[in-house]
This record gives sequence, structure tokens and C-alpha cells, in this order.
Amino acid sequence: MEKKDLKYFAKVHSIDSFGTVDGPGIRFVLFLQGCNLQCKYCHNRDTWDINGGTYKSLDEIYEKIIKYKNYIYPNGGVTVTGGEPLLQVSFLINLFKKLKDHNIHTCIDTSGMVAITNDIKDLLNMTDLVLLDIKHIDNEKCKSLVGVGNSLELNFARYLSDNNISMWIRQVLVPGFTDDKNDLLKLKSFIDSLKTVEKVELLPYHDLGAHKWSALGINYELKNVKPASDKDIQRAKEILGLT
Repeated sequence: MEKKDLKYFAKVHSIDSFGTVDGPGIRFVLFLQGCNLQCKYCHNRDTWDINGGTYKSLDEIYEKIIKYKNYIYPNGGVTVTGGEPLLQVSFLINLFKKLKDHNIHTCIDTSGMVAITNDIKDLLNMTDLVLLDIKHIDNEKCKSLVGVGNSLELNFARYLSDNNISMWIRQVLVPGFTDDKNDLLKLKSFIDSLKTVEKVELLPYHDLGAHKWSALGINYELKNVKPASDKDIQRAKEILGLT
């Protein structure tokens, strides 16, 4: 596939022009291709390969967003997710510049598993909200679950807090992996140390994406893990003090 200037082209997995669960209001949701993690519970396994997806130009994506402005403005906005959107930071800087010219609310859904470079700082200066997915509060358990430790994402959360950038903290509740009471209490303590957390969301683990692993010929390690129940979520919320 021909290489493109990644300031003006993005590797795109898919687009949802009428999203309602990825930030406030009605959202135009851009799913970028490529991820630097290996989450065992990932329901979008097909987004990992940076060589997959389709190149789309900045102008093409921007013009498509503007077509939906009457739906997403002023109470909604644009959310960029993935994969890991911060792997394509140069493109996002240029996209968000254009969106801010129209006062469109910008949101990034990320693991925060990146070094905080000057480009990342520039992008976050134009980001109204970060949906930060804390993979696991325990470093070793995080390595086992997603392939790397949690130091980068915890530093990322602290950076958001220190620089007055709003965030929603998210964690996938995977029975037997992220639902330990002591781990949840540590997560609560960490969240309480942050100044700009507007919301905490527990996302129940499900296995609806397991077929994507099978289609790619890859073993799905959590095939025997039961989906998180309403009772599981309620218990975790009580530990985190969310009820």
C-alpha cells in the first residue's frame, strides 16, 4: 500500500456518524487503525494491525464531519478512538485545529499508553475531554492482561490532572482479572488523587468480539471467562464509591 503523509492522512478502521456512548451528546466517532497493546479482552481485534484499515485524507474526514454538524453541535462533538488514536497524533493535531475553528467539542478515547511528547501536549491542548481507559491498576497484572505495564497510562492521567484537562476514567470489568477488591480500592485511591475526573465508568466485559479473533485464526484466551453481570458491576461500583 502506498505510504501517505500522516499529517494529512489517517489509517481509518471505521466511522460511526451517530455515536451515543463515547462522550457527551451525539458524537461523530472516528475509529483509527492500529494499536500498541494486546488486550486479551479486546472486542476490536481487527483494529490492531497498523497496516490494515484504509487511508482517508484530512479533508475527506473533515468534510464528512461538517455534514453532521447540525447533529453534533453544540451538545455533542467528535470522538476519536481506535485502536489507539494517539499513534496518529500528527494527523489528529491538524484535524482538531480545523474542528476548533468551528467550536466543535473534541474527545479522545485512549489507553494513555504513550510517552508525553510535545506533539501529544499540543494535541491535548485542543482536546476538550479524554476518555482514559485504565487497563489495570496493578502493574504486573496489567502486563499479563494487555502486554505492557501501567506506568505510562498512570503518568498520562497525572498529566491530564495537572494540566486541567477533563477526563472520564473507564475500566473494563473482567471477572477474575479486574474485579479484585484490593485492586479496586487501589484504583479508587488513584482516581481520588486526580483533580479533573468528571466521571468514572465501569464497562462490563463481554465476549461479543470473540468471533473476530476466530476469523483471524487467533486463539481467544478468555473464552471461558463469563461476561460481567449487573451484580458484578454493582459490587465494583460500591467498592469504588460510585453509588
